[in-house]
Amino acid sequence: MIDLLSYSCIGLGIVLWFWGTFPLLGNRSVLFKLHSLSVSDTLGSMSIVIGLLLKIPREWPLLILGLISLAIWNTVLGYVLAYCSRGENDA
Repeated sequence: MIDLLSYSCIGLGIVLWFWGTFPLLGNRSVLFKLHSLSVSDTLGSMSIVIGLLLKIPREWPLLILGLISLAIWNTVLGYVLAYCSRGENDA
């Protein structure tokens, strides 16, 4: 049962990775494309790490550190993108 749940999480993560690339083909703004790509990449990566946590629980300290790093790094990256995208008159 744990193996099935683990493989499901890993499969969901891979699907989210590919799902985030489809907005890159659209006619939306670059910031919308970056946002959708970063959100789906973060959720996909976290899902894969959770699947690995279920599969190899003896490595939980490193996998939890990976989850925390993904959450913090991608949140900070989102704030940096938002800050860089504002215009000179938006102060």
